[in-house]
Amino acid sequence: MQSIHPVQVVAVTSGKGGVGKSTVAVNLALALNDLRRRVVLFDAALEMANVDLLLGLTVERTLADVLVGRCELKDVLLVGPGGVRIVPSALGVQGIRRFTVGEYAGLIQAFSDIGEDVDVLVVDTASGLGEDMVCFARAAQEVLVVLCDEPTSIMDAYELIKLLGRDYGVSRFRVLANMVAGSQEGRNLFARLVGLTDHFLAVTLQYAGAVPYDESLRKAVQKQRAVYEAFPRAKSAQAFRALAARIDEWPLPANPRGHLEFFVERLIRSTRAAAAG
Repeated sequence: MQSIHPVQVVAVTSGKGGVGKSTVAVNLALALNDLRRRVVLFDAALEMANVDLLLGLTVERTLADVLVGRCELKDVLLVGPGGVRIVPSALGVQGIRRFTVGEYAGLIQAFSDIGEDVDVLVVDTASGLGEDMVCFARAAQEVLVVLCDEPTSIMDAYELIKLLGRDYGVSRFRVLANMVAGSQEGRNLFARLVGLTDHFLAVTLQYAGAVPYDESLRKAVQKQRAVYEAFPRAKSAQAFRALAARIDEWPLPANPRGHLEFFVERLIRSTRAAAAG
């Protein structure tokens, strides 16, 4: 039976590593879960798993096992803090463009099977400008670009937006300033990025907020726990709570095909277009 339940799909991405993208994805998923949303966190870094390491989880099966028919998606789902369900990275798949026709069909079926039981799919993409990131970002309804206060982070975020906007038709991006000293620094970072995009690109950027750096976040990473769960009163945890509340107000897909397997169908079209190009 095909799912008709509207699902909010948020791709969390960044132009470079080291900006805390996966930490954002993990804590955002937990904060959305606290809003009583049924959340699935998809570790879509196909060649380098991050989510299970950040949460200290043991992975026995991954999406790769689903794609070759060894098990169903429900068999690989990990249960994280608060009951958040996690699809571990499909290690062994050397790139999404290399999926076979059978694996494409398996991907659609796998997500269709859980589609009625998901409100929000948070996709933690690979960092950088690789083809896997492009495919997942194009398929998502919302693209959340994470950057920090480093010149290379701003320029790499700009290059990511330019690539997705100019070459793949993504016209709207949400921007999150991470590991900043305060809210004003976050807005300043956003303004600097907008100064570049407004001058050179035909895209719309919307400010999603800022997450401050605090010592609790560093301690949580060392403990392999999410700061949102380990130190719920920390400034960064409060920022993730506020971010989740804003995302919860973002519009759901208006298209009647805005359900979960439609995301996968868009993903497949995206990979085929990339292969043809």
